[in-house]
Amino acid sequence: MDKNPKPIRLGFELDCVEVPLELLHASRVVPATIKVSVKYKQVKSSLAEIGLVEPLVVIHHPAHQGAYQVLDGHIRLLALTELGVARALCLISTDDEGYTYNKRVSRLSVVQEHKMIVRAAERGASVQRLAAALDISEKSIQERFRMLDGICDEAVRLLADKPAGRTIFGVLRKMGAFRQIDVARTMVGLENYSVKLAEAMLQHTPPDQLAPDTKAKVQRSGATETVQRLQRELAAMQADTKLIEETYGDLTLQLAIIKAHIKTLLDNVHVVRWLARFHNDYLQQLQLVAEIKRLPSE
Repeated sequence: MDKNPKPIRLGFELDCVEVPLELLHASRVVPATIKVSVKYKQVKSSLAEIGLVEPLVVIHHPAHQGAYQVLDGHIRLLALTELGVARALCLISTDDEGYTYNKRVSRLSVVQEHKMIVRAAERGASVQRLAAALDISEKSIQERFRMLDGICDEAVRLLADKPAGRTIFGVLRKMGAFRQIDVARTMVGLENYSVKLAEAMLQHTPPDQLAPDTKAKVQRSGATETVQRLQRELAAMQADTKLIEETYGDLTLQLAIIKAHIKTLLDNVHVVRWLARFHNDYLQQLQLVAEIKRLPSE
């Protein structure tokens, strides 16, 4: 790992700012017919009811000092103007390389969206009103509220303006703080914000770097696997035992017959002499069998 990593350059300032509407300049012409569209009426109604949830995306104006050029949010700007609102919440882009609306529109990251929803809720907007304004389910709003629970501040900062999906944070939550930062830095360095990468790094996370809940689940999972392995071994042993029980009587009878036959052979002096001369090792083993006093009972 590079001991002197390059500083991460954020595409947006982390905090939104309120800007007077007279300092906001459109970067494109909005058709006059937009005011009669259903979309415009919905936007205007939402702004009147709960205010601005998703901020305008702006950049410092290249020709007017202190002013801003709107990159995304022209319809919201028009509706705010009609409603007589004096100031608008804006997300300021730090890109100074010809960032234009038509060239590269950048939507809110999920972290920035989370902050906007939390801020709207703090101002008194209910879950129902937020769901209606953003055209998503109430369950989705609640999930957005909890999205950053268990995520350390540094990991949030690293991914604040990156295209990391909400699922990523669910994976990060399973790790400890230092591992979260490590994974976030890896994603930024590789410019890869896929769930597959996060899950792959989770799989290779040492147990001591997992979140407590995840560590407990892993331990329980490991214990379950051990129990299952022992159960399989016990079943195999029981099968072997049953097989032995089924053949035990026949094998004992065969052993008794063989023992009697060997004793008869060893009573023959000529056989014993021949074995002693040519196969002494066999003779010793046969004598051991013949000396068995008692066979195991069935």
